[in-house]
Amino acid sequence: MIEAVTVAQALTRATGELASSGIAVPRLDARLLLAHALGVPSEQLLSLDARALSAAEQSAFSDLLRRRRAGEPTSRIVGRREFWSLDFAITPDVLDPRPDSETIVETVLGALQSRAVPRIVDLGTGSGCLLLALLSECPDATGLGVDISAAACRVATGNARRLGLDDRAAFACMDWNGAVTPGGFDVVVSNPPYIADGEIEGLAPEVARHDPRGALSGGADGLDAYRCLAPAAAVLLRPGGFAVMEIGAGQGPAVERLFAARGLALREARRDLAGIDRCLLFASESST
Repeated sequence: MIEAVTVAQALTRATGELASSGIAVPRLDARLLLAHALGVPSEQLLSLDARALSAAEQSAFSDLLRRRRAGEPTSRIVGRREFWSLDFAITPDVLDPRPDSETIVETVLGALQSRAVPRIVDLGTGSGCLLLALLSECPDATGLGVDISAAACRVATGNARRLGLDDRAAFACMDWNGAVTPGGFDVVVSNPPYIADGEIEGLAPEVARHDPRGALSGGADGLDAYRCLAPAAAVLLRPGGFAVMEIGAGQGPAVERLFAARGLALREARRDLAGIDRCLLFASESST
């Protein structure tokens, strides 16, 4: 006989197990995993404190906890990630969105204060989180997400549909230098792969083992993507437009030189929650 366990008891025990395994936010992870095992929204758990778990639910929850203790991120286990207060589906084909990338959204919105009906392109869109977060804040904007991965484009298309933004967002599976209208965009955004290949294995296991390598690998020096993005942005931007790029720690000067060589001058560098320069805003050197 399996011992009867209530939701409250299961949550308390799981929190302790995860904490003893060194999980940074054990209560939150336990709550999300238990809700996933029960097939209910996490905010509903509080009202279910006294509900007993079935044997099948206990088994499913135990399996989820085992995966989390082994280092698999909770977002990967449940297939969801909150970004910019929006709920995104993620799969092994796309990067798991990080809170630091919200810095890109903040930077774009700050620069768009007086701009009407922007057209946005997101290069390397992955889950579509950057483009869709911006469209959620700019009701008159439209946008295109570009990714070389057809699987990623399917994930982004599904997220746009679930968020009710599919009437203003389109996704194309192509190279960044593919058949996209030159001069057709007010804003170019990208969170490209920027980890030097030799540093990937030294990343946190949640990243190195579970994010797609193509979304991490920036070549020998971590700058390969920017060597493609700089000329692409210069071609895609309309006069007066701007580009916002996420960067890795210490990459600012090198990325600035690459964009300057294409006539795009650094206008702003914005720091992330840890105080590290996380994104750069570039505009045409002739722009005011």
